[in-house]
Amino acid sequence: MALKYWIVIFVLGIGWGMSFMFNAILLRELGPLSVSMGRVGLGALGCWVYVLGARKPVRLGWRRALALLGFGALSYAAPFAFYALGQQHIASGVAGIVNATTPAFTVIVSHFWPGSERATLMKTLGVICGFAGIVVLSLPVLGRGASSEFWAILLTACAPLCYAFSVNIARAFRDMQPVVLTALALTGATIAIAPLALWTEGIPVITRAETWASLAFIGIVLTAAAFIAFYWVLPKVGPTNISTVTFIAPISALILGTWVLDERLLPEHLLGMVAIFAGLVLIDGRLIRWLMKAPGE
Repeated sequence: MALKYWIVIFVLGIGWGMSFMFNAILLRELGPLSVSMGRVGLGALGCWVYVLGARKPVRLGWRRALALLGFGALSYAAPFAFYALGQQHIASGVAGIVNATTPAFTVIVSHFWPGSERATLMKTLGVICGFAGIVVLSLPVLGRGASSEFWAILLTACAPLCYAFSVNIARAFRDMQPVVLTALALTGATIAIAPLALWTEGIPVITRAETWASLAFIGIVLTAAAFIAFYWVLPKVGPTNISTVTFIAPISALILGTWVLDERLLPEHLLGMVAIFAGLVLIDGRLIRWLMKAPGE
């Protein structure tokens, strides 16, 4: 695979790890639902600028529009809200680690999804390792009696569960160009989350420059531009190579949370990440297959 594609994957991984740091900054002034609303709204705007500028064809009936409303809510609005809700009580690095369980949840959902891929023994072991990582993160929290942190971890885990369902549902939109699909889904996500956010949290009031900067970056760069880049590189490298992003993002989240936000890096964070990474290796399977090859092959 060409070096330029690896660079794109590496930058995507770092960027999506950064999103947890920006969430923490945004939560200093905004409610969690407003964070999700701002991110999907600006993401939709950025995608539409690209779609219209590139003159991508958009054909949409009312039934598909309703379907995309639900798909956008599940794929973007709900996960972004779950992360923000969880990060009210846990560090950004922890949220980044929990996000790495997405492949484990995907294995489970896909196994029971009609027409999807069944779980193998190796993938099942990977799922067990992935959830063992969540247990490692949770047990010290329970030991400290910090029940709010424990529930925040579980709430954050709802985001990768949403992704697991959306990956399978996305097959129904295979006839659409990915960038157009993303623009429409983000628009649907905005329509879905905006009334709830405004009703529960009111009209957002932003007074800090860092909040505006974080919102612009997480919406335009880490949502619109990042997904455009993701769908550009995906057909060139394949789903297996693009999954490397999952390994990079939690490391980025931990480093930035510790360095920029002065979050404490605890032993259970590293142990939990190691367990989840072991699960990712088993689910991915490439390293295991390489190690099992006979010498000289």
